[in-house]
Amino acid sequence: MLTTALLGALIGLVLAFTGAGGGVLSIPLLVLVLHRPMAEAAPVGLLAVGLAAALGAAIGLRQGIVRYRAALLIGLAGVLAAPVGVWLAHRLPALPLQLGMAALLGWLGWRAWQDSRMPQGTAPRLEQVPCQVIAPGEPLIWTAPCARALAATGLQSGLLSGLVGVGGGFVIVPALQRHTDLDLRSVQATSLAVIALVSVSGVGAAIGHGAVSLALALPFAGGAVLALLAGRRWADRLPPAWMKRGFAVLCVLTAVLMLARSAQAFSH
Repeated sequence: MLTTALLGALIGLVLAFTGAGGGVLSIPLLVLVLHRPMAEAAPVGLLAVGLAAALGAAIGLRQGIVRYRAALLIGLAGVLAAPVGVWLAHRLPALPLQLGMAALLGWLGWRAWQDSRMPQGTAPRLEQVPCQVIAPGEPLIWTAPCARALAATGLQSGLLSGLVGVGGGFVIVPALQRHTDLDLRSVQATSLAVIALVSVSGVGAAIGHGAVSLALALPFAGGAVLALLAGRRWADRLPPAWMKRGFAVLCVLTAVLMLARSAQAFSH
């Protein structure tokens, strides 16, 4: 139980520092360290990430930095797509899912490392983004291109949520940075709100399939929630480039371990 809680704490710290990435790491850690099958690890990881994200989103709402209308649109699209991912997850063999997860981790690690090398404060020009705000703290200006971009982001997030048990933050954060001119704190807080919403659908579908182990989920989720609370106190003090590079290294190492495990399983 202690090992499970510590793994959950690692996921909570990742969520606190990045607003993303917790779900995409939770499943490989549960598979590699606790030797759980993907079908069992995915809903447990999603439950833990969802609870921690809900707490982070509540803090963001109190601070007034969550764009709740955008979060609701993305989250609604994700909720609709998540059951489709769960349906696919129960019909695909475990080995292809593990290989796909390893490839995804490797790509995320490479992208995070590339992002860490960009100059601080680099942002898209206003005319390039469909979703804009008049001034910091003001609501988004809603247009048809903005709604389409956010809905498409939610569909991608929800499908991955159900398929491999990730909250979708690694999709949501870059999408909000690409499609909006929100500042990083608002992007991260809005991402956590979406992750919480999408996780509800994915976990609910998994419970319907009888795939959630409470003995595994409770200590894992507890560690994640407590670590997120602690990590929020330090998130604003660390250079963003350091956090991105640490996340990149963790992703690549986990991907290598996943590939090694998949190769071992294939050889048997």
